[in-house]
Amino acid sequence: MPQRTVLVVLYDGVQSLDVTGPVEVFDGAGRCRPDDGGYAVRTVSPGGAPVRTGSGLTLVPDGDLESARSGPDATLLVPGGRYTGDFEPRITDWLRVYGGRAGRLVSVCTGGLLLAEAGLLDGRRATTHWSVCERMARDYPRVAVEPDPIYVRDGPVATSAGVTAGIDLALALVEEDLGRDTALLIARHLVVFLRRPGNQAQFSAQLAAQTAQREPLREVQHWITQNPGGDLSVEALAARAALSPRHFARAFQAETGVTPGRYVERVRVEHARRLLEESGEAVSRISRACGYGTPEALRRAFVRTLGQSPAEYRRRFGTAARP
Repeated sequence: MPQRTVLVVLYDGVQSLDVTGPVEVFDGAGRCRPDDGGYAVRTVSPGGAPVRTGSGLTLVPDGDLESARSGPDATLLVPGGRYTGDFEPRITDWLRVYGGRAGRLVSVCTGGLLLAEAGLLDGRRATTHWSVCERMARDYPRVAVEPDPIYVRDGPVATSAGVTAGIDLALALVEEDLGRDTALLIARHLVVFLRRPGNQAQFSAQLAAQTAQREPLREVQHWITQNPGGDLSVEALAARAALSPRHFARAFQAETGVTPGRYVERVRVEHARRLLEESGEAVSRISRACGYGTPEALRRAFVRTLGQSPAEYRRRFGTAARP
């Protein structure tokens, strides 16, 4: 079968793992399923010159950007790098001309800012590294920035969050092209998990929220994590902190950045997700273990948070034997 073309844009200061992570995934397709054709990966840079990554590695491209062309059969990948507010005009000018012609346009990390600067994300949903999501939303108001997901697909355009999220996105593209079995073989070869859906949050619940400054509130955060199936109502949590419910709710949100209810839901969904991935427990038992009581309550929380039902999530990302 003919090889699929992947064109990767390099530049000085590029994040090395943003490049090598997806490239290893695409290259792995040829090793795991040689009869499927795999991918022909080509790297280019302005002038075809070697580039120095942000970590000091030197990458030698296959050719020069100016003579490269992207077409409807190609995947164009723009990795991220250290963002200083300035863009290489040769890259943004080239992207304005040829970026929209690619069959798939993909960015990793702050590479999404290059796409936004070239006008290729206007009117689309997109994400980038959490540290620059606010800046992207402010500087490019025509882009619908989604700060939470690890990657976002909007038609032929796919943008991903920081660093390892580029591997998740590349695995999703391989699964789309060559099937789940091939993507799983590649993931096993790279010793990574083929289980993170694009709308999974960039951070766990504990990392997404700030750690409370006051000891009673920190203890409550720990209690929630350790007891997702317990009584986690505001009244019960306030009692543990020795505060009135109203005072507790205000203090918790002020110190963590989220309401108690939102924090509890994040923890419970995260716990349920792990059980669906790693165990063969029935959904009804998982619902009770995570404090939802009924499978329908768990389903609503999953759809609200992850955009899919628990059954669909388990089908796609579960690794344990089914009961």
